[in-house]
Amino acid sequence: MNRSMLFLSLLAALTLAACDKRTVVNVPATPVAVPGPAGPQGATGKPGEGTTVIVTPPASAPAN
Repeated sequence: MNRSMLFLSLLAALTLAACDKRTVVNVPATPVAVPGPAGPQGATGKPGEGTTVIVTPPASAPAN
């Protein structure tokens, strides 16, 4: 009888521990940028006369 009461109390403790409520974390919303009124048109530039090509070297392998 004593063992069954001990077993049932242990089982009840484990059951209640498994039903623990989770903590809810409220994440604040990120602000949304709202565009303002349109400004005046900017000055237009002159198209470029040449073409520049930029070539980046390949990444080197890490040394062991």
